[in-house]
Amino acid sequence: MIQRYFIDTFYLVAISNPRDRSHHRAMAFSQSLEDYHLYTADEVLAEYLTFFSTARPHVREQAAATVQDLLHDPTITTIPQSRTSFETALAFYASRLDKHYSHTDCVSMLAMRREGLTEILTNDHHFTQEGFQVLFP
Repeated sequence: MIQRYFIDTFYLVAISNPRDRSHHRAMAFSQSLEDYHLYTADEVLAEYLTFFSTARPHVREQAAATVQDLLHDPTITTIPQSRTSFETALAFYASRLDKHYSHTDCVSMLAMRREGLTEILTNDHHFTQEGFQVLFP
Protein backbone atom coordinates (compact mmCIF):
# COMPACT_ATOMS: atom_id res chain seq x y z
CA MET A 1 0.00 0.00 0.00
CA ILE A 2 1.35 3.40 -0.95
CA GLN A 3 2.11 5.76 1.94
CA ARG A 4 0.81 9.31 1.47
CA TYR A 5 1.97 12.31 3.49
CA PHE A 6 1.59 16.07 3.35
CA ILE A 7 4.81 18.08 3.61
CA ASP A 8 4.78 21.20 5.80
CA THR A 9 7.37 23.99 5.88
CA PHE A 10 8.80 22.55 9.10
CA TYR A 11 9.85 19.34 7.34
CA LEU A 12 11.35 21.12 4.33
CA VAL A 13 13.43 23.34 6.62
CA ALA A 14 14.51 20.36 8.73
CA ILE A 15 15.61 18.38 5.66
CA SER A 16 17.42 21.36 4.12
CA ASN A 17 19.16 22.72 7.16
CA PRO A 18 21.78 20.47 8.83
CA ARG A 19 21.77 22.84 11.82
CA ASP A 20 18.05 22.36 12.42
CA ARG A 21 17.43 20.33 15.57
CA SER A 22 15.03 18.04 13.68
CA HIS A 23 17.36 17.50 10.72
CA HIS A 24 18.52 14.00 11.68
CA ARG A 25 14.99 12.78 12.48
CA ALA A 26 13.65 14.20 9.22
CA MET A 27 16.50 12.68 7.21
CA ALA A 28 16.01 9.27 8.86
CA PHE A 29 12.29 9.41 8.10
CA SER A 30 12.93 10.46 4.51
CA GLN A 31 15.43 7.64 3.98
CA SER A 32 12.96 5.10 5.41
CA LEU A 33 10.25 5.92 2.88
CA GLU A 34 9.32 3.19 0.42
CA ASP A 35 6.37 3.16 -1.98
CA TYR A 36 5.21 6.67 -1.11
CA HIS A 37 3.71 9.82 -2.55
CA LEU A 38 4.08 13.27 -0.98
CA TYR A 39 1.86 16.32 -1.26
CA THR A 40 2.41 19.98 -0.56
CA ALA A 41 1.00 23.32 -1.69
CA ASP A 42 2.42 26.35 -3.44
CA GLU A 43 1.80 28.33 -0.26
CA VAL A 44 4.01 25.93 1.73
CA LEU A 45 6.80 26.37 -0.81
CA ALA A 46 6.41 30.15 -0.60
CA GLU A 47 6.61 29.95 3.20
CA TYR A 48 9.77 27.82 2.89
CA LEU A 49 11.41 30.40 0.62
CA THR A 50 10.36 33.16 3.02
CA PHE A 51 12.02 31.28 5.88
CA PHE A 52 15.37 31.57 4.09
CA SER A 53 14.81 35.08 2.70
CA THR A 54 17.31 36.72 5.06
CA ALA A 55 19.96 34.03 4.71
CA ARG A 56 23.21 34.35 2.78
CA PRO A 57 23.00 34.20 -1.03
CA HIS A 58 24.28 30.62 -1.27
CA VAL A 59 21.60 29.45 1.19
CA ARG A 60 18.91 31.31 -0.76
CA GLU A 61 20.23 29.69 -3.94
CA GLN A 62 19.96 26.25 -2.31
CA ALA A 63 16.41 27.01 -1.16
CA ALA A 64 15.39 28.04 -4.68
CA ALA A 65 17.00 24.89 -6.11
CA THR A 66 15.16 22.76 -3.54
CA VAL A 67 11.82 24.23 -4.58
CA GLN A 68 12.64 23.70 -8.27
CA ASP A 69 13.51 20.07 -7.51
CA LEU A 70 10.28 19.57 -5.56
CA LEU A 71 8.20 21.01 -8.40
CA HIS A 72 9.70 18.49 -10.83
CA ASP A 73 9.75 15.43 -8.55
CA PRO A 74 7.27 12.79 -9.76
CA THR A 75 6.79 11.50 -6.19
CA ILE A 76 5.46 14.90 -5.05
CA THR A 77 2.18 16.55 -5.96
CA THR A 78 2.28 20.30 -5.48
CA ILE A 79 -1.21 21.74 -5.21
CA PRO A 80 -1.30 25.05 -7.08
CA GLN A 81 -2.36 28.28 -5.46
CA SER A 82 -5.48 29.87 -6.91
CA ARG A 83 -7.94 32.59 -6.03
CA THR A 84 -10.38 29.84 -5.03
CA SER A 85 -7.88 28.13 -2.71
CA PHE A 86 -6.97 31.49 -1.20
CA GLU A 87 -10.59 32.45 -0.54
CA THR A 88 -11.59 29.02 0.72
CA ALA A 89 -8.67 29.06 3.16
CA LEU A 90 -9.57 32.62 4.16
CA ALA A 91 -13.11 31.48 5.01
CA PHE A 92 -11.69 28.56 7.01
CA TYR A 93 -9.30 30.95 8.79
CA ALA A 94 -12.24 33.24 9.64
CA SER A 95 -14.22 30.28 11.00
CA ARG A 96 -11.40 29.37 13.39
CA LEU A 97 -10.71 32.70 15.09
CA ASP A 98 -10.22 30.93 18.42
CA LYS A 99 -7.22 29.08 16.92
CA HIS A 100 -3.80 30.42 15.96
CA TYR A 101 -3.75 28.94 12.48
CA SER A 102 -1.80 30.70 9.78
CA HIS A 103 -3.40 31.12 6.37
CA THR A 104 -0.87 28.59 5.04
CA ASP A 105 -1.99 26.12 7.73
CA CYS A 106 -5.57 26.59 6.54
CA VAL A 107 -4.59 26.01 2.90
CA SER A 108 -2.72 22.86 3.94
CA MET A 109 -5.55 21.50 6.09
CA LEU A 110 -8.10 21.99 3.34
CA ALA A 111 -5.79 20.43 0.73
CA MET A 112 -5.23 17.45 3.02
CA ARG A 113 -8.97 16.94 3.40
CA ARG A 114 -9.51 17.16 -0.36
CA GLU A 115 -6.77 14.59 -0.97
CA GLY A 116 -7.90 12.29 1.85
CA LEU A 117 -4.61 12.68 3.73
CA THR A 118 -4.37 12.19 7.48
CA GLU A 119 -0.62 12.40 8.21
CA ILE A 120 1.54 15.48 7.95
CA LEU A 121 5.30 15.89 8.15
CA THR A 122 5.38 18.69 10.70
CA ASN A 123 5.66 19.45 14.40
CA ASP A 124 2.80 21.98 14.26
CA HIS A 125 0.20 20.96 16.86
CA HIS A 126 -2.46 23.04 15.09
CA PHE A 127 -2.99 20.13 12.72
CA THR A 128 -3.92 17.80 15.59
CA GLN A 129 -6.71 20.23 16.48
CA GLU A 130 -8.29 19.37 13.12
CA GLY A 131 -7.80 15.60 13.51
CA PHE A 132 -4.59 15.14 11.52
CA GLN A 133 -1.66 13.08 12.73
CA VAL A 134 1.53 15.09 13.24
CA LEU A 135 4.55 12.87 12.61
CA PHE A 136 7.19 15.03 14.35
CA PRO A 137 5.55 16.02 17.66
